[in-house]
Amino acid sequence: MAYKRNPMRSERMCSLARFVMSQTFNGANTASNQWFERTLDDSANRRLSLPEAFLGVDVVLNLARNVIDGLQVWPNVIRSRVMSELPFMTTEAILMAAVKAGGDRQELHELIREHSMAAAKRVKMDGAPNDLLERIKLDEKFKSVHGNLHNLLDPKLFIGRCKEQVVDFLSDNVEPVLVKYKNILEEDNVIDGVNV
Repeated sequence: MAYKRNPMRSERMCSLARFVMSQTFNGANTASNQWFERTLDDSANRRLSLPEAFLGVDVVLNLARNVIDGLQVWPNVIRSRVMSELPFMTTEAILMAAVKAGGDRQELHELIREHSMAAAKRVKMDGAPNDLLERIKLDEKFKSVHGNLHNLLDPKLFIGRCKEQVVDFLSDNVEPVLVKYKNILEEDNVIDGVNV
């Protein structure tokens, strides 16, 4: 299809990763057949499965690097998709804010459920935009939160500690490996993940 960007390299990575994972079965089958006896089927098997596993992983990593080097991120598309689903994700925050303002939890829960189901049906059956917030703004039972809805719709309220977790992972796991193999990366003309 003319508009499609075929993820051939990613699909190849998945295929090779499955192949590498299948190599573990060779060892398990050998162990179950030979009962810890040192026979030639052990060494013959290892001579094939271990190098093929390493070669497979090498290709997967090279493909991953190639995919990442050409990665394009479209912030406006991401924002559009997040904002179309965000009203559904915000329902609990809206409900709790309305209850905190004195509303009846059971009654408000049922109302927000009904509004959510109607908005979801509109999105799924008609392909129409998500109108959940408009429904809530028109419902007098949620009047106490009408002026605060924009604050409840901040996507940052729904990401938890993901930013800190990414920073921690990079500093605790990725940076030590980059430091350890800095010479190899420099030989390969790659410094700090950027081709030079």
